[in-house]
Amino acid sequence: MIRPAKQTDATQIAPLLLVIWKDMELEIFNQDEETAILAALIEGIGLENYRYSYEHLHVYEQDGQIAGVLAGYKGEIEPTIDANWPELAAKHHLSYIEPIFKDKETFPGEWYLDSIVTNQAFQGQGIGTKLLAALPAIAQAEGENLIGLNCDKQNPRAKALYERNGFKKGQ
Repeated sequence: MIRPAKQTDATQIAPLLLVIWKDMELEIFNQDEETAILAALIEGIGLENYRYSYEHLHVYEQDGQIAGVLAGYKGEIEPTIDANWPELAAKHHLSYIEPIFKDKETFPGEWYLDSIVTNQAFQGQGIGTKLLAALPAIAQAEGENLIGLNCDKQNPRAKALYERNGFKKGQ
């Protein structure tokens, strides 16, 4: 079942998002311990107005477990979405307190899929496809009809998944 995330889901969601962060080889992992990063992310999920706030997450729940997560938001909020990271990072004694994501990825007038991940224990069951199929309704509920995303060139499986689900390369 796909549903909006709740604050109480944070301990199941954060490790899944951390998989993506590690795959991206983010600089924060060169400066701080993974356990501290995870703790900050767990707390961040419980906040409002944060990139990975429960407000911006939907989960696929199966047998009481979070089997998949998607994170996304209206493109117009991107400039302020990481404003509370420095305080959150400092609270968890992280040395990397600047925003983790610096590049502009979204456009006004679109709903932006920031991240999508399937729990390894549930991979191969079509959960990513089901989450992607839910995107139009999620975006429309937030007043957007256009969905944008970026795909790492080093991730051909993700690209194939997006293409199978009707996404096309944009401008």
